[in-house]
Amino acid sequence: MNKLKTLILANTAFAFAMIAMVNTPMAAAPDGGPDKRPFARGGMRPGGFGGAPLISIALNHKSELNLSPDQIANLENIRTHYQSQVSPLHQQLQSLKKEIRTLLQQSPTSLIQVKSKIQASEKLRSELRYLHIEALENGKSILSQSQRDQLHNLVRSQHEQMRARRGQPS
Repeated sequence: MNKLKTLILANTAFAFAMIAMVNTPMAAAPDGGPDKRPFARGGMRPGGFGGAPLISIALNHKSELNLSPDQIANLENIRTHYQSQVSPLHQQLQSLKKEIRTLLQQSPTSLIQVKSKIQASEKLRSELRYLHIEALENGKSILSQSQRDQLHNLVRSQHEQMRARRGQPS
């Protein structure tokens, strides 16, 4: 019976670890964070920019996009606001991950506590994802259609260049 209980607990711990690994947040840490990206990079989606660091790319290419001073200021404000919102959420999420790891190392593992921590972390991930989408949509609304088209081409070009450097087909 103890072997069965140990096997079930080990499989549960493994399942939770896999869930935590697969469900990484879409929003990245603010500048100066572990990965130093203002927005997470994600796959391109039809009709959109995916999780690309849209605002940062736009600001890095402000001359090519002919951004006005007002557009630049607005994009910088959106980025700053986003970063100030997600920073505490990232800290809370990291704390929850650490608590889950600690709970999983205990014997016997309190599955009720683990479940509660996972649910809390999923709420944070959901909020981070929403804030990411909100920032991207606000950033896109600042740009004209021609600027969005140019930005889309810049993102696509950068993506193709990265794939070429890695030797992956386009």
